[in-house]
Amino acid sequence: MVSHEESGAGEVEPDSGLRNFGETVKAFRKRAALTQEQLAERVGYSVQYVGSVEQGRRHPSVKFVSRSEEALDAFGVIRIAARELQRRRGLASWFRRWAELEDIAVALNTYECRSIPGLLQTEAYGRAQIDNVPPLVTAGEAEARITARADRQKLLVRTPYIAFSFIIEQAVIERQTGGAEVTREQIDHLLECAKLPNVDIQIMPTIQPFHAGTDGPFQLLETEDNEWLGYSEGQKTGHVISDPKAISVLHQRYAKLRIQALNPADSVGLLMRMRGSL
Repeated sequence: MVSHEESGAGEVEPDSGLRNFGETVKAFRKRAALTQEQLAERVGYSVQYVGSVEQGRRHPSVKFVSRSEEALDAFGVIRIAARELQRRRGLASWFRRWAELEDIAVALNTYECRSIPGLLQTEAYGRAQIDNVPPLVTAGEAEARITARADRQKLLVRTPYIAFSFIIEQAVIERQTGGAEVTREQIDHLLECAKLPNVDIQIMPTIQPFHAGTDGPFQLLETEDNEWLGYSEGQKTGHVISDPKAISVLHQRYAKLRIQALNPADSVGLLMRMRGSL
């Protein structure tokens, strides 16, 4: 009897990452002169499952990746493609383009009023955030998101350094997402990140009559070609901004926010006082 995992069930809408992985498996299958039926027999999965993976309509299981790598003698290529796919799997479809741009950034400015920016989140905070927002996800999807977030956080210490600036609303920390213990750990992590030579963290006080960020969170990024791009995100959607006039507006707003927020040294002091009050 074929299990749910080994059948063709559980298909998703294909994206570029899934399609690329499927094409990789298909290419090595043809190189081995095997039909889908023959590969299915060798890896212990149904023909429908193999077809769904090759068409980019299903996330491959760890077992499928391992068995396909061995059956097709793929020189490690299928495993490498699966690792990249897993990283992408944890990223929302509308965020993937921005995540790709982060990889070629020389500077990244972030204003956030909803939650701690992903690049600064602890694992516990990230898990609490995932658990808080419906609909609930599977354990596998939660792990994929945590893994993807941890992978992005390597940018903080990658050399040559990216210049990071974060402006975070005080209320985001005071919310205590995940509870007091998670918040203490998160503040400790922010304080450690603030010590990095390429990272500035500024806290926007809860009481601030003059505030340039009331239109919502946004990010600005400078590429290695010295091109500036912006990013705005809402419920289940995200938008990369390239229009020069819109970028100019965001630059003006971010410059004003940096003046209105506490400076980095005073922000560290506030974080330490908040930590002590928990």
